[in-house]
Amino acid sequence: MDAVLRYRGREVTDEDVGFVRQLIAQWPQASRRALSIEVCKEWGWKQANGELRDGVCRGLLLALHRAGHIELPAPRHKSPNPSLRLKPPVIEVPATPVQTPLSEIMPVQIRQVRRTPDEALVNSLIEQHHYLGYTTPVGEHLKYLVTAQGQPIACFCWSSAPRHLAPRDQHIGWSQLQRKQKIRFVAYQSRFLILPWVRVPHLASHLLGRMSRQLSSDWERVYAHPIYFTETFVDTERNRGTCYRAANWTHLGLTKGRGKDDQTNKQNRSLKHVFGYPLVRDFRRRLCS
Repeated sequence: MDAVLRYRGREVTDEDVGFVRQLIAQWPQASRRALSIEVCKEWGWKQANGELRDGVCRGLLLALHRAGHIELPAPRHKSPNPSLRLKPPVIEVPATPVQTPLSEIMPVQIRQVRRTPDEALVNSLIEQHHYLGYTTPVGEHLKYLVTAQGQPIACFCWSSAPRHLAPRDQHIGWSQLQRKQKIRFVAYQSRFLILPWVRVPHLASHLLGRMSRQLSSDWERVYAHPIYFTETFVDTERNRGTCYRAANWTHLGLTKGRGKDDQTNKQNRSLKHVFGYPLVRDFRRRLCS
């Protein structure tokens, strides 16, 4: 049976569309989220940790709606300005200058804080002090707060990896089917922030090394699967990625500067260095098997 739509790795057939139409007819007062949950249950659409893929499913239903295959009920809540809604509240922390050798601030603690009270602090620090600001992560993601002597000094944000990234895909050597099946074992470092008043030599590479030993087990605890490979982007107009090179990350190449939604095949943003770091020695065997 031909697919009428492909969305995030799932093919939707005429039979699937018929089921969704019937569900909407049976539940005329149901919200879009309630419909999404029922579709996930019917299709057995779950994350590796057993939770329903409700957010992705709502995106699929919206895509079907926009393509004219189904008619969704009107949304229950509308935000007048979504960009304002996504900005986290400001949480102030003491901007006490830290300019000392790394040995003098040890031990440094790195804590995974997603779904904890400290998650809001990480969001706020990223929004205030990272040049890209804070954006709500999509898909699987973890957040980390780094402290020394009880004070925040750095943050990490990790999320699901981009589905298509030529320098990474060539480095791993996987096929299109293997990438589709194994992309969840790759994590993308979307934010790395050392607070601007912290000037500690070698701190960045030290934290990257610590993260490489901690990330996979934390991910498995939350999402029920490990991470075998990590990646990140570095803006070529801002720096060379010195801390990544010092931490033995591999420079995989450059992006094309077009973004994932490009329609013109022309550069529309700055080029990015792509760096990668394996968390297991046999990452190629695990990702390409």
